[in-house]
Amino acid sequence: MIYVSIYLVFFSSWRMDVVFCDQVSVCIPFQKLSKARIVFYCHFPDLLLTQRKSIVKALSCSVIDWLEEPTTGMADSVLVNSNFTAETFLSTFTSLCSNRPRVLYPSLNFSSFDKPVVKEEIEDLIPPTAKCVFLSINRYERKKNLNLALEALDWLRNIISDEEWKDVHLVMAGGYDDRVTENKEHHLELCKLAEQYNLNSKVTFVRSFSDAQKLSLLNQCSCLIYTPSHAHFGIVPIEAMYMKRPVIAVNSGGPLETVQNGVTGFLCNPDAESFALAMKEFLKNPSLSSTMGVAGKENVIKKFSFDVFA
Repeated sequence: MIYVSIYLVFFSSWRMDVVFCDQVSVCIPFQKLSKARIVFYCHFPDLLLTQRKSIVKALSCSVIDWLEEPTTGMADSVLVNSNFTAETFLSTFTSLCSNRPRVLYPSLNFSSFDKPVVKEEIEDLIPPTAKCVFLSINRYERKKNLNLALEALDWLRNIISDEEWKDVHLVMAGGYDDRVTENKEHHLELCKLAEQYNLNSKVTFVRSFSDAQKLSLLNQCSCLIYTPSHAHFGIVPIEAMYMKRPVIAVNSGGPLETVQNGVTGFLCNPDAESFALAMKEFLKNPSLSSTMGVAGKENVIKKFSFDVFA
């Protein structure tokens, strides 16, 4: 980012009035040399995200961490992706408390979700007998609390009839990279947990799905299960609601601002019982998926469209 900023200011033929800088603030001092106004979009304080597992990483991060606050303060305007991130920003960057950042919600490229859905893409992922399909979409990372989806499914089995249980299926689709150790480890952990709960026939694990598969899964599911706590914003619930699918999410972080409890989905405590009770609602009242789905799409268009963002 610093290299690109130096090139932009000193070696390119462009003359900027405004530079829109995304997430990495240490390059702002170099961008300021262009005399342009700097708009900085902070998705979350970087110093709260980076893991320091080695001495070398810890030393290099300490320098970047020290620079993040003063360089962020050099921006002419700071934007954040949610009110949750705004509060975290103020509690982390205490010297910048006098200037509260403005909230600018991320938007969706609707055209990517308006493409024709090809059901054949997921024929082998969902059993033909499944009438109520719950979908989890998240990277295979422990911080995403994916265990909760399996624990809730196990709890659900105990509060519904055997006939209703036959209709249930869970698809856990996640970003997966063989080069990332945590992805590989956590995927195996979840598979073992499903086996432990005797849920193998009720769960399909999908790794690194295609865009077409994602569309088909969102189109086919009854509801999205979103398990992270304190999500900075959470774009997946927005995608699901645009596809007219309700969302069950944890009642913290970004979903508090994107999911309307009882209208476009349910906001729950981060425990298996709370999630299972919300899941049960879609089994007892199948039309709920449709009515909440319609309300969800209206909510997304109203608050999170690219026109609103612009």
